[in-house]
Amino acid sequence: MAKVTIFLLCSFFVVFAQGEVILEADQTWLRVKLSDEATLKCCYKVHGGPNSVIPTWIKHVNALNGTLNKEEVKNSENVTVRDREENNSVFCGKLFFKSVELNDTGLYRCRLNVSAILTYGTYLQVYEPLKKTINLSESTKNKILTAEGILLLICVLVPCATLLCKSKKLQQLEKKKMSREEENIYQGLNLDDCCTTYDQIERSQQHGPYQDVGNVMEDDEEIQLEKP
Repeated sequence: MAKVTIFLLCSFFVVFAQGEVILEADQTWLRVKLSDEATLKCCYKVHGGPNSVIPTWIKHVNALNGTLNKEEVKNSENVTVRDREENNSVFCGKLFFKSVELNDTGLYRCRLNVSAILTYGTYLQVYEPLKKTINLSESTKNKILTAEGILLLICVLVPCATLLCKSKKLQQLEKKKMSREEENIYQGLNLDDCCTTYDQIERSQQHGPYQDVGNVMEDDEEIQLEKP
């Protein structure tokens, strides 16, 4: 406990001697395409004292066990740590990537040597764009769309025309069936029999089934009735 108190007091005196450090807002995240350039910044203000703050870039990487590992970012062929720039009493440290790689993805924060203060940090996300499996020009795409439209129209018109033809054939078959049924009605009739039957009916209507009562007949004669 005593060691912690001494450390906090020392830090307080260092901060008081060198001046108060106020952190500026950092860019929350930056999404960059693979092999493109990227620049990260950490800005801060120093009041009341000489400016001797030196920013050091720290990268937080997710470990396999779920913890965050800290790695110090150093100059290399692809990464450059640039000196801070002053603008209206605001100092900024820059981290420049010449060509980002997939393993550059992570959270980058500045550690200020005043009292091991860490800035809010910026999350750098490196993504790989999707590659086209078939590279087609715009004219080719338009031709394909036109062909698809024509095929779709054919697929709609052909079934409709087929249904119309079938309906016409069905109507013609129904008409033929009706005409055949009408012919079959008179097919089994004999015209001679029809004429004799008609004559018998007509004759029976002309000569009634009973003789006239006013006719005087002899007593010996028998009355003969005509059968209907």
